[in-house]
Amino acid sequence: MTAEPGRPAPPPCVVCIPARNEAERLPRLLASLAAQAGVSVRAPLRVVVLANSCTDGTVAAVREVEASGILATLALRLIAVELTGAEAHVGTARRMALDAGADWLAADGIPDGILLTTDADARLPANWVAANLQALESADVVGGRLVIDEDDGAADPELAALHARIERYWSGVRRLEDLLDPPPHDPAPRHGDHTGASLAVPAALYRAVGGLPPLPCGEDNALVGLLRAHGARLRHCPDVHVMVSTRHQGRVDGGMASEMARRARVLGGEAYLLPEAGHWQALILRRAALRRVFHLPSPARAAACARLGLGADDLAAVGDCPNDIAFVERADRILDSRSPPARECPLDQALADLDTLARALRDAA
Repeated sequence: MTAEPGRPAPPPCVVCIPARNEAERLPRLLASLAAQAGVSVRAPLRVVVLANSCTDGTVAAVREVEASGILATLALRLIAVELTGAEAHVGTARRMALDAGADWLAADGIPDGILLTTDADARLPANWVAANLQALESADVVGGRLVIDEDDGAADPELAALHARIERYWSGVRRLEDLLDPPPHDPAPRHGDHTGASLAVPAALYRAVGGLPPLPCGEDNALVGLLRAHGARLRHCPDVHVMVSTRHQGRVDGGMASEMARRARVLGGEAYLLPEAGHWQALILRRAALRRVFHLPSPARAAACARLGLGADDLAAVGDCPNDIAFVERADRILDSRSPPARECPLDQALADLDTLARALRDAA
């Protein structure tokens, strides 16, 4: 990518995409990558596509669009694999794609290169790569906001209203965080998404945590958890977003398609349950307490941890932490494993309770 006048050139990057049976949608994604701001035939964007056990002509579709010339601004590596048995899932495919991207940067002698990943059925705005690279100037990992792609099908006003209410809920959770324990490395305005549809991380940091855990579902959140436990500053930059598919039949259980199917059932009368406001208040306050504890001298830290429920064995498991981010992530994981499941309530009640709690906290302040 080329630099703006007066700005240094951004670090080289690789976009890493797992794909399974995406002959229809993957060419659209690749075209949006070829149209990214700052890329050109002279400065092509590196892209790795890991075609996982495709049976619908995905590989041929990519070769066809490549032959048309519209991908001339991409340096494209298409890797076709047949995954079988316990490894035949998106976690393995995304890890292989990211590992191939990191190997590419290493072979080109680029130790400070950036890995980006997205989904094969996503649609990207023209500034997606540039916005990720800019956000990484003050962060270690960047998550992109998921935007429901209304161009993916006929817009349903009732479903759009449900999307908006759910987004209001998560905005309310972030508002509580801003009131109780605002993260200095992730200031408002911010969103709350850090999924495989849009993640950016330096290749060196990716390697340092051992790479993406090859899980059949939730591999993206597991990677972010590893990065935060390593001390990484996670940024939910509002300038980074990706349009995600509204389809109900996806390639992985528990993914975006499963969520879209759940929301469709809500229109048919199924309740949409979410954790109560009190759950988030307790979680945020617990993490805030852990953050304060980290900055205490060692003798006082041990006593304060004991009051929070962390004994000597727990602190040994937490180990030495480079910063408070790593300490909170590791210690809270232990405390969370001992906590009861979050109590849930219907969406409208959850929204009202979040608003009431936020008003009470503002009044108290």
